[in-house]
Amino acid sequence: MNFEFSEEQKAFEKEVIAFCDEHDDIDIFDVTRENMAQIVDTPKRRAFMKELGHKGWLGITWPEEYGGSDGEGVYEYILNEQLAGRGGPQIGKGVGIIGKTLIAHGSDYLKDKFLPMILENDVEFAVGYSEPDAGSDAASMRLKGERHTTEDGRTGWLLNGQKTWTTSAHFAEWYWLGVRTDPDNKHMGITLMLVPLDQEGVTINGIWTMGDERTNEVWIDNVFVPDEYVVGEVNHGFRYISQALDLERFTMFTYSPIKQRLDLLTEYVQNTTRDGEPLKDDATVRARMANLHTEAEVARVMGLKFVAEAVKVEHKAKAGQDFQPPTVVASEYKLFATELSRRLATAAMDIGGHSTQMRVHTEDAPMVGRSESTYRYTVIDTIGGGSSEIQKNIIARRGLGLPKNF
Repeated sequence: MNFEFSEEQKAFEKEVIAFCDEHDDIDIFDVTRENMAQIVDTPKRRAFMKELGHKGWLGITWPEEYGGSDGEGVYEYILNEQLAGRGGPQIGKGVGIIGKTLIAHGSDYLKDKFLPMILENDVEFAVGYSEPDAGSDAASMRLKGERHTTEDGRTGWLLNGQKTWTTSAHFAEWYWLGVRTDPDNKHMGITLMLVPLDQEGVTINGIWTMGDERTNEVWIDNVFVPDEYVVGEVNHGFRYISQALDLERFTMFTYSPIKQRLDLLTEYVQNTTRDGEPLKDDATVRARMANLHTEAEVARVMGLKFVAEAVKVEHKAKAGQDFQPPTVVASEYKLFATELSRRLATAAMDIGGHSTQMRVHTEDAPMVGRSESTYRYTVIDTIGGGSSEIQKNIIARRGLGLPKNF
């Protein structure tokens, strides 16, 4: 496997860097928001992403027939890593989870309606999988959908239930919703639907995380969804969700923010003395930093491995061949990267000492207080997109062939 970018890919990377330099603004790029920096939740961030769309970068891997550039996934990787390393919004769920699922499984009606809006960044989505009793186990969702015909003769589904941990619900326009349409079949009883969030029967309540960011619980009370807003086949939604989760686990937890925090800690160690002695000369600190840098390189290469596997899948899909999504590789990367991020946060707290407990942006705190915010945020990272325990189960069963109850 070649771990180096081609000249064309390096040129694209330089173009992305220059574009970000031109738009450098704390309201767009903020590394202290950690992993939550990726969401497009303000007017400035939406305008920035719209400009990305005008450059053709939002649909860089989409087929040309849907307005894309038919490019390989490595370009999407380069773009997202550069955005993430600065604490900027990322292409995320609209282009990836929703857009690519609609291209693969959506009706012509849904493609015509949503794909152009996604490419122009004229729409924001919230993803509704998690429920109070179905967090990382998406197949256990219970929000109920029942067949229904309205008084004016429209056919569709009447929805009732609750979702939780829906991060974007308070500013998104549309809900990408997993619905239980067959109560007797766990995996083949879920249907994906698109639901507008600004309608009667949808109640959104904020939940504030330990990372000072808002997520939400969403109540759905007798909300009608016409048949034309069903994505793909009824009761096949879990298969679509599973395919999209591979992409989510990779794009949600990019490598560049980990490297940015590691560089910050390294600079602190290089330039700080304790009891009159340089920290960089402390044998324990040196050993810990060496381990972190080694693990960071492992994470980087694991990310590139996922990209390489995803490109192979893209080629097979375009050729009409059977393919298996890189589920195990995605889980391996997600597990290692998020747990490394947590270990790095712990190391920064330990090495920086008691003053690292001061809040982020405290000027006289070690690393300007970055350590304490990272410490809080990285706990969330090991849960979102499927907890570390879920990733271990996927690796054990699908990668190692171990029995389910091993």
